[in-house]
Amino acid sequence: MTQMISQTFDVKGGPQFGRDNLPKLRTELKALGLDGFLVPHEDEYDNEYLPDCNERLLWLTGFSGSAGAAIAMIDRAAVFVDGRYTLQVRQQVDGDLFEYRDLVDQGMHGWIESAGRAGEKIGYDARLHSPASLARLQTAAERAGVELVSVDSNPLDTAWSDRPAAPMAKINPQPIEFAGEDHTSKRERIGVAIERGAADAAVLTAPPSIAWLFNIRGGDVSRSPLPLSAAILGKDGKATLFVAPEKLTDETRSHLGNEVALRPETEFAAGLAELDGKTVRVDPNTASAWVFEQLKSGGATVQELEDPVMRPKAAKNAAEVEGSRQAHIRDGAVIVKFLHWLDTEGQSGEVDEIQAAQKLESLRKELPELRDLSFDTISGAQGNAAFAHYRVSEDSNLKLADGSLYLVDSGGQYPDGTTDITRTVPIGTPTAEMRTQFTRVLKGHIALSMIRFPKGTTGTQLDVLARLPLWQAGFDYDHGTGHGVGSFLGVHEGPQRIAKAPSAVALEPGMIVSNEPGYYKEDAYGIRIENLQVVTDAALIPGGDRPMLGFETLTLAPIHRTLIDLHLLTPEELMWMDRYHALVREKVLPLVEGEVADWLLKATEPLAGATP
Repeated sequence: MTQMISQTFDVKGGPQFGRDNLPKLRTELKALGLDGFLVPHEDEYDNEYLPDCNERLLWLTGFSGSAGAAIAMIDRAAVFVDGRYTLQVRQQVDGDLFEYRDLVDQGMHGWIESAGRAGEKIGYDARLHSPASLARLQTAAERAGVELVSVDSNPLDTAWSDRPAAPMAKINPQPIEFAGEDHTSKRERIGVAIERGAADAAVLTAPPSIAWLFNIRGGDVSRSPLPLSAAILGKDGKATLFVAPEKLTDETRSHLGNEVALRPETEFAAGLAELDGKTVRVDPNTASAWVFEQLKSGGATVQELEDPVMRPKAAKNAAEVEGSRQAHIRDGAVIVKFLHWLDTEGQSGEVDEIQAAQKLESLRKELPELRDLSFDTISGAQGNAAFAHYRVSEDSNLKLADGSLYLVDSGGQYPDGTTDITRTVPIGTPTAEMRTQFTRVLKGHIALSMIRFPKGTTGTQLDVLARLPLWQAGFDYDHGTGHGVGSFLGVHEGPQRIAKAPSAVALEPGMIVSNEPGYYKEDAYGIRIENLQVVTDAALIPGGDRPMLGFETLTLAPIHRTLIDLHLLTPEELMWMDRYHALVREKVLPLVEGEVADWLLKATEPLAGATP
């Protein structure tokens, strides 16, 4: 991987981006005879975190959020964001240049249908749209009498004269001790699944799938060890990896061996054309509309099915689970040192959100195994913590003030595992309301940790467990309860999840998910408790009539006892807390010393029998 880049807290984006760059794009559109152009946030690889060279929406509008889109017409423009960004978009995007529109309720397709003018030609880059999203856009265009035009070369990229170079980080093998299965075995196993599905080959475009399948890791994407590339896997297990040659070391070439053909990524289109007459499996949720167009125009029969790597990647093997355990022990020692710091120096009232995030980052960097953060730290004090996915900047930075709560959500990337943990800490003395709401969140967290469930259960069916204590009091939170996590890969991994939204994906042994219920009081405080947990093998419960799956908690750090209202916990919940804290003490205490060790002993004392 490339060298870790420290977090920055500068304000990205701003209205000047649109003032400078919208006219440049319009010049290119006029030269192409287009009346407009579609600019989604997504890039060619459907990345969660974009390389700088693919931050097209930011360049055009000045909007730096993680979800959005824009339509740039010759004489008008619109920017689309969801409910998380309604305030941010008005700060960052010039309202005289762009209309502010809703991404969810209207989106680009809704704008085209209502504001598109008959006869207009609007360009799009098929590499940046999924087949489903493009189909919606085409339907809207037909209703409005608008023509959508696929471009071979993105005019925004042409207008972006100082566009950063594409990342060329070196690709390294993932050691078998952490991968747990060599890539030959993986390719053959998944090749069998492709053949059983009556296909000749599968096209893979999701960087995490490619990294896992070939046991390689890269550094092209911030906070995720991903090599940007593409691949075709045959039913015989042989594969072609399309990747920039500059990224490959001699060691990696040797690791990949003779059954993986290596071609420049610039030849990917030619590789797709060579599938003429073949039945090819492609995932419409990860591959772009361009891939489908290339295959169909090249004479292939397209089979729209889930990426065949996704499920095997999600169900971690024994080596990957053990690696995650070890990564969490090391990471737990870092969090314990940080929580001790928060309970001492952090109580001064002078520490701010940026200083706290920098302190935690500096503690993680003391670990020689650290390769990167798994995401930029969410460091939220006072009312800022009420934004579930708050990102601190120099403009928003607040003090950890007396009488408030501080929420910190962070993680690390290690060769043997990826971590993600949230803790909420009182600064000074918490109010009775804070303690009550924290305990309600804790009760939901414990319920989701303790649950046993039969094979075939989905995360949707478990989600209510984490919400029940809040629902009973008339509260809720507006995010999912759990997301999948990779093995030294992305901190957000599918297809498993725990959320209200319907999911047909059953939880399987080895899947790692987060458990992160929360409560957010606008302009006041935020609460979230997050551990990662892995699905355990099914086992009989004494007296039961069928095996039940369960969860093993991986994250190891105390849950702040000052925020717990013991009156609200049942004996079973108190027992869970004491068992969990005993595990934290057992695993982490050997890694800390002095005042931190003394603090950890107190922080993990049994709650059962304690004075409420």
